[in-house]
Amino acid sequence: MAARKQQEVLTVGDREVTISNPSKVLFPQAGHTKRDLVRYYLAVADGALRGSGGRPNVLVRYPNGIDGEFFYQKRAPASRPEWIEVVALRFPSGRTAEEVVPRDAAALAWMANLACLELHPHPVRAEDLDHPDELRVDLDPVPGVTWDQVRQVAAEVRATLDDLGLTGWPKTSGSRGLHIYVRIEPRWTFAEVRRAALAFAREVERRVPALATSKWWKEERHGVFLDYNQNAKDRTIAGAYSVRPRPDARVSAPLTWDEVPDCDPADFTLATMPARFATRGHVHADMDARAFSIEPLLELSERHEKEGLGDAPWPPHYVKQSGEPPRVQPSKRRQPRVPLIEVVRAEKKADALDELERWKAGHPEIAAHLQPADILVDAMRGRYATWTRIRINLQHVPEDLRQSAVNDE
Repeated sequence: MAARKQQEVLTVGDREVTISNPSKVLFPQAGHTKRDLVRYYLAVADGALRGSGGRPNVLVRYPNGIDGEFFYQKRAPASRPEWIEVVALRFPSGRTAEEVVPRDAAALAWMANLACLELHPHPVRAEDLDHPDELRVDLDPVPGVTWDQVRQVAAEVRATLDDLGLTGWPKTSGSRGLHIYVRIEPRWTFAEVRRAALAFAREVERRVPALATSKWWKEERHGVFLDYNQNAKDRTIAGAYSVRPRPDARVSAPLTWDEVPDCDPADFTLATMPARFATRGHVHADMDARAFSIEPLLELSERHEKEGLGDAPWPPHYVKQSGEPPRVQPSKRRQPRVPLIEVVRAEKKADALDELERWKAGHPEIAAHLQPADILVDAMRGRYATWTRIRINLQHVPEDLRQSAVNDE
């Protein structure tokens, strides 16, 4: 006879939340269980709800922990408590889905029970799904870029925002980057907010061209990429206090600007954040005190257009936009500017990285010339899950060695 699965019933406010298999280990290295995850979100609930509450959220589920398969679930589970709120979203693909809108700590606990490590809110409120109230500046360092360079770019982001009369609120991404949010008036469409974000990214790139880039194609990037497309409709990033699938259970930590120059993202984890939150509270509590206009950024965008800088590429699954340049990777153009080869595709990132190491072992003369940013690891997002593609930029490989790599592709 099969053993009955362990369960715990928590009373959260006036709700009861059942936690199934609470002792299941989700972070093998750190030893954190599902029970730990639930307790974490209850401890930081006020801050997490300020960041992700009242917004539709994509469920990113890790049912077998961070070393197992994970999947994106846009549609709220049919078997859910009646008090879990949902809202229907229409996506660029034309499909619709009812997504979860957490409103209280009980909802966060219920999501954690589904092994949703991360909170992935859309930049809109459930009451108005067409007009974002956040402009998101996502600082994404290319491989080999140090945390110190990310902080340098963040300082330039702050200065640029100040010059435009805007206020940014920084947080660690919980991985290698930083996010800066600007609370904006919900008067503009997703396309307009994205256009404002693109103009901002280009302005930061103009100010510190050696450190930052707005180039969409990975083979053209260097330094820290300002991912303007995170402001396109249907794009989400990890919310404030979101736990990330890292071995140390790192979290996305809201910061003050005074903390940015000296902070270490590794200091903010599932184990350490509750004490910080109990002591400091939500350091972005005043974010909603003022919402800004993006007109200065739209005016900057107009100046860019007059100077010949039109739209930039959109993500691949979006309908081709009016004025968008050819959505063709530089390496795939008839006269490619970048010598790029693909070396592996795999369902799991770990398998792809293992195959990369075998490729490097088989091509030691080429591997010796590669720099960290030359290895492009792409998380290719399908409808419900991701797969991994690895490409190699041969720009630093001597011409006489490139052909052998191309022949093996």
